[in-house]
Amino acid sequence: MPATVGRRTDRLAPFRYRGRGTDRRAVVRASVVAAVAYAAWLAITAFGRPYNFFDMKIYHGAVVWWANGNELYDFIAPETNLGFTYPPFAALVMLPMSWLPVDAAGWLNAVASIAALAVALAALLRPIVDRLGWPLWFTVGIATPMAVAIEPSRETLGYGQVNLLLFALIVADLVGLRWRAKRGTHHDTADSALARFVYSGAWAGVGIGLATAVKLTPALFIAYLMITRQWRAAMVAVGTAIGVTLGAFALVDTESRAYFTGVLWQTERVGAADMTANQSLAGLLARLYDSIETPGLLWLAFSVLVLALGLSRAASARADGDELTAFTLVGLTANVISPISWSHHLVWVIPAIIVLADAAIRRREASRGVPPRITSAPPTGGVPALRPPIWYPTLTGLRHGAGALALYLLFLVSPIWPYEHQLPEVSHYQDGLFGALMENSLAIALIALVAALPWRPGAEPAFYHDRLVRAAPLTARR
Repeated sequence: MPATVGRRTDRLAPFRYRGRGTDRRAVVRASVVAAVAYAAWLAITAFGRPYNFFDMKIYHGAVVWWANGNELYDFIAPETNLGFTYPPFAALVMLPMSWLPVDAAGWLNAVASIAALAVALAALLRPIVDRLGWPLWFTVGIATPMAVAIEPSRETLGYGQVNLLLFALIVADLVGLRWRAKRGTHHDTADSALARFVYSGAWAGVGIGLATAVKLTPALFIAYLMITRQWRAAMVAVGTAIGVTLGAFALVDTESRAYFTGVLWQTERVGAADMTANQSLAGLLARLYDSIETPGLLWLAFSVLVLALGLSRAASARADGDELTAFTLVGLTANVISPISWSHHLVWVIPAIIVLADAAIRRREASRGVPPRITSAPPTGGVPALRPPIWYPTLTGLRHGAGALALYLLFLVSPIWPYEHQLPEVSHYQDGLFGALMENSLAIALIALVAALPWRPGAEPAFYHDRLVRAAPLTARR
């Protein structure tokens, strides 16, 4: 009996050691996450601007004004000429914050936005970390503060904007499309009808529809769904957008008519096109022409070109099994062609950085299987001299990795603000060609991404398999 107990004690010892090792790894990882979060806070204080929930004060003031019986779109924020510019559905969603102080509403929006960003990053990174064997919580824990630190996120949080919430809604549809493409693997084994419905992905499109009802630019995702013949998701998105808009008409008829017959077309309510914060193609052209207004025909011509390029590349990315890059290209294209894309709208650079970084990793992984090179001609009847390609795997993926790093640093530092100018007081060429380049640097980066962001064939196995299944009958007929 004592021998048996001794053997049991010996068997338990390794488990206690592994438990301590696991705890140490968890502590180290948690410390790394905390260090990255602190570094992100330092970056925000170094490169960010003074934030006081400026936009949230407008939204909060407008819904308080409205709740007190006044006309919503008659509101003008004190000491500004700015009013409420969102559709009535957005006003209904924001109405409950009239019960809160403005600072409380701003902080609640910030917490909800960071949580939404973390969930969206978990969805975007899940296929990558599963392939690499990384812990999801650790990867998301590092990625979230890094994403919060860059220009679109910190401006969204500091001004009290809703861009990260809309981003999460659209990413939710990406997840729904994944599950729909994998139908038969999850929902068939779910315990309840609700779980089976969720995992079926039949709801995909609801997020895009809701985002479109709040802001019109996400409607480009509906066009993308139609081009790629994802008809069910497209119809769900259209139905959702129309349904909630008609619901708003039923509840607040006066405000709905005022918005769609007047406010929607009053572009001066938003701001001048040449403002530095407007990093769309329209803003770029206005500043290059050193004009308050955008040259209309030139903007229209280039917008059509960028639209065709962005949607065609998105469709090609999806056809090659990379729906994340497809969605990213659509989001970037919407930013470029929109008449106004403030720097806090540019949240689609976050998945663009992920795509570039993963492309670098995938190419480096693939290069490890490259066969050795022949370094000298063999003698007659001899064996050729072989040398492993030592340098090739090291450099493979370097340009994509460098692109991801450069893109992140550009949006972290955001060099547009040191060269901010406003007509008619100061010309946009006040600091010469370099200053003009810096003031337009984010817009230039967006256009370059639409034209050159690489996609990763087979990166989303569900979509790649879906394409092969649909292509199989065509191959059989040949």
